[in-house]
Parts: sequence; C-alpha cells; structure tokens
Amino acid sequence: MEPLPAAAALPATRFDAERLRRMLANEADMSFKRRAEAVFRFIDVQPGDRVLDAGCGRGFYLNFLRALYPAVDVTGIELDIPLLPLARRVVPGAALSCVNLYEIPFADGSFDKIIFSEVIEHIPDDDKALAELYRVLAPGGTLALTTPNANYPFWWDPINKSLELTLGTHIQHGPLAGIWANHVRLYSLEGLLRLVTDQGFEVEALECHTHHCFPFIHNLVYGLGKELMVHGLLPDAMMQAADRFSLEADPYRGSPLNPVNLGLRVLNAFDRRNDTHPPTPQDSFLIIALKLRKPGGAT
Repeated sequence: MEPLPAAAALPATRFDAERLRRMLANEADMSFKRRAEAVFRFIDVQPGDRVLDAGCGRGFYLNFLRALYPAVDVTGIELDIPLLPLARRVVPGAALSCVNLYEIPFADGSFDKIIFSEVIEHIPDDDKALAELYRVLAPGGTLALTTPNANYPFWWDPINKSLELTLGTHIQHGPLAGIWANHVRLYSLEGLLRLVTDQGFEVEALECHTHHCFPFIHNLVYGLGKELMVHGLLPDAMMQAADRFSLEADPYRGSPLNPVNLGLRVLNAFDRRNDTHPPTPQDSFLIIALKLRKPGGAT
C-alpha cells in the first residue's frame, strides 16, 4: 500500500484551541503536546457525542475532555488496574472500568468518537483490539489513533536506534528502554495503514509529528523525569511546574528560574523547528497520527 500524503492540520472547531495550547504549555514531552492537539482536532466533539478513551491510563485525555467540553459524555477503559484509582482522582465521577480491549462490554455502535492514543503498540493481538473498537464505534464515527513510528529520529532514543542499526535488537524494559518501553512492536507507516484499512476503517487524515528533538529526550523525560515524579523525589515547585494534569492556563508555572521551566524553554526551542520544517512520511519522525472513520452514518 502506498502511504497517504501528509495531511494539512485540520482546523480546530468548537473547543478553545488556544486554551488547549496553554494547558499543554508545561509539557516536557514535545511529541505529547503535538499528538494531544492532533487527537482533539480529529475527534471534533459535537453536542451529544459519546466519547470513549480506550486505554485511558491515568486519565489525561478524560481530564482535558471534561475541561474543553464540560457536558460531554465520556467513558474510560483501562486494563492496568493500578492506573484506574489515579484516573478516578483526576476525573471524579467519570465512567471508568477495567476492560480488556479484546472484549469491550458495550453494544455495537455505542460511541461516536474514540481516542486510541499510544495504546496499540502495547497490544499483542492488535487486529482483535481494532475489530472490537470498530464494532463499538457508531457508523460514521471517528477514531483518533496515535502510535510511535518505527522510523523514529535517531536523537529521540540514540541507544535503541544504535542497537537496532548495529545488532538488530533493542532494550524493551528498564530505565534505558526508551521508545521501546513495554511495547510489543513499533509500526511502519505502511504497515499501520494496511492494518486499519483491513479492519474496515477509512483513513480521513494522516499527520506525521516530531523529527527535530533534543538528544536523548525520551530517556530524560521518561527514564529520569517521570520516575522522579512518580516516586515524589522532586521538590514541590518542580512537581507543580511539570504537572501534566493541571488545567491552569499558566505556561511555565512558578519561577522562571525553576529548573523545569528552564528545561522547557530549551526543549521548546528544539521543537519549534518542527513547525518551520515539518516532517513528511518519507522522513524519520516520532508519531503517526491517524483520523479514522467508520463508513456509514448520516450523509
């Protein structure tokens, strides 16, 4: 299958796109910001939509959905049981449950929009999971899918890229796992497009995100920074400045001399080159973002 051409960014409608950018301003993972913006552009929530976050994790998307669409009907499902109490604290009252994506306990066509972000690469039977998501998506509904690209930039994770190029292997677990951390596979663009179309989805938009990046950024943000935060080993001011779940519209919270804020300015400086020189499907890039449509529905 020939790759689709890169799609122009879809226009943001009905939600405060500028507020979303401010809410993401203190995010250290530059690719996370870009894929989150893509997800919200893709799902384009309308009044009365039923939204499913498939693999909701700690509740990031549910939290932002509630902020941007206060009346939206949101449901989160997650297989990793220890993450559910964290999500419930972040999004009180949201419908959350422990669910295996191979057997989703909802009727056919239960949801108008589905978020499936950074999940498929963790699933052994990706065909079966996609078939279930297709089933519970209403005809004409949208699924926003993001996943790491197998042809990722060298500097994003030089350790694994070097291992792949020289020894044909990678580190999948532990602090040096990098982009491969707990992933079953990474997808090529052609392979992912073939997978989703074989399940019946129509590809309505494709975006390629993040070629230019700070060296070793995955190891710094997740191998080091995230672990320090999870174990409460950072000072409170640094924890607050790096809080991914805060809804405060206050970029670079706290002192400009806060090490987190200083680091964010450096990372953003590297990332801005992705705006002036965006990657194409032929380049190395980090995130494949797809807007998928289930055929049918109102014409």
